[in-house]
Amino acid sequence: MIQEKSASPVALAPDAVPAAGAQQVGSGSVLSPAFLALGTFAIGTEGFMIAPLLPTIADDLGMSLSATATLVVVFTLVLAVSSPISTVLTVSLRRRDTLLLAMAIFTAGNLLAAHSSSFATLMTARIMMAIASGLYIPGANALAGAIVPAGKRGRALAIVSGGMTIAIALGLPLGAIVGHAFGWRTTFLAVAAMGLVAIVGIRLGIRSDAGSGVPVASLSQRLSVVRRPAILRLLAVSLFWAIGAFTAYPYIAPYLKAVVDFGPGGISATVSMWGIAAAIGVTVGGTLNDRFGSDRVVLGSLIALSISFAMLAVATLLPPGRALIFALAAIAVWGFSVWSLFPAQMARLIAAGPASEAPIALALNTSTMYLGFSIGSAIGATVIGTGAVWPIGALAALAELAAIVLDRRRAAQAVW
Repeated sequence: MIQEKSASPVALAPDAVPAAGAQQVGSGSVLSPAFLALGTFAIGTEGFMIAPLLPTIADDLGMSLSATATLVVVFTLVLAVSSPISTVLTVSLRRRDTLLLAMAIFTAGNLLAAHSSSFATLMTARIMMAIASGLYIPGANALAGAIVPAGKRGRALAIVSGGMTIAIALGLPLGAIVGHAFGWRTTFLAVAAMGLVAIVGIRLGIRSDAGSGVPVASLSQRLSVVRRPAILRLLAVSLFWAIGAFTAYPYIAPYLKAVVDFGPGGISATVSMWGIAAAIGVTVGGTLNDRFGSDRVVLGSLIALSISFAMLAVATLLPPGRALIFALAAIAVWGFSVWSLFPAQMARLIAAGPASEAPIALALNTSTMYLGFSIGSAIGATVIGTGAVWPIGALAALAELAAIVLDRRRAAQAVW
């Protein structure tokens, strides 16, 4: 019997592990990756903050909520498709210059969104942000792994990924609060300011020649990795996990309004709770992975996540008092479990093949995740367009159940 080995969990992102044979050996301190984390914090804040603001944007632009939700659908789809392409197209640039370019485009996109007066302009701005995010995230993680000694690589990657975690815990609720208090355009201005800070930090804190010895995988190399059965099975799990997550997440505000009659204040508070639970989940998930192994953590997270989404559906059938308790409990479990899976799934991808292929596998996983986010948000938009909210939780739960089935099949095939 063959058992897939486990790996230590670090909340890795695309191209996070320098390829075998790279000539450069990092010699910097773990302070340098902190400058890279400024960018992931800005990107994470923008990516997550838009969900609770969708109803406000829809009202302001005089559009239906389902039509406005295409801001999420298109963003996630563009990021999924553009990330591997933009990474290859910028291979001739210095790594720091690539990150500065990405953050400049991201900042410009937020400034355009802040001053947009039409849906078309706002959509253009979000497409700019998606392309920039898909270029920045893998580049930042790859550079973080290259500019520090091998013994500090895990900490460096955790710091860069920590920017996204902090965005979930702090940036997301702050964005919701600022958006409801001062208008949704103000949140884009705030993120643009974060982008400018990241640009200054990267320019001052990262050497211009940093990461010059780290190769970037070509499209053909990426395709050769995706053909591996072990990788394909793991990507299938990531796909359905992501579909379930974003069938529900972008529509948390209309759900809370319809089921428990929450206004902007209640929605902001609930989103804050979700963000804190998510940040705890991604941290605890890594610890549980070390103790119990990747497969158990992934399975447990998927089970808890499917139950939480089913509870969201059940809450729509209950009296207001009981619905409130049910919905809030479900959202807390949802926030924790949806991100407790993440480090364990990354560890499984690292362990699924040779170390030299880990960066490619992780990059493919991010594209798969965002493809799932796009599919899920499109499903949710269709449901919201009908005026119903209970199918949101039910369909999200079904997607997570599909992920469980695929994961159990994967485990059985790995053993035999």
